[in-house]
Amino acid sequence: MDIENTKAQMRKGILEYCILLVLSGNSCYASDIIRELKEVRVIVVEGTLYPLLTRLKNAGLLSYRWEESQQGPPRKYYQLTEEGRKYLEDLNKSWNELVESVNLIRKNLK
Repeated sequence: MDIENTKAQMRKGILEYCILLVLSGNSCYASDIIRELKEVRVIVVEGTLYPLLTRLKNAGLLSYRWEESQQGPPRKYYQLTEEGRKYLEDLNKSWNELVESVNLIRKNLK
C-alpha cells in the first residue's frame, strides 16, 4: 500500500475544513489562503482551491467581494457567511470528537 496516497487522501479529506478555518479569521484572497495553508504544510494548488471555493460559495458558506489591486486586475476576497460560521462550528465539534476517538484508539493500542 502506498503511504503517500493515504496521506494525500487524509489531507484531501480535511482541506475544506482547513479553508474554512483560514477564512474564519478574516477575508482572504485565494493566494493568501494557499500561502497560509502552505505555512502549516497543507499543500494545495490553485487548480484544487478554486473549485472548492466555488463549491463553498454555491453552498452559501462563503461570499466574496472585489477589491482593486495596485498590482494588476481586481482581486476576489472570500469571507465566511453567517451560515458558513455555523457550519464551521459544527465541523469544529466533529473534528474534536474525531480527534478524541482516534486518540482513544491509539492509547488503547499502547
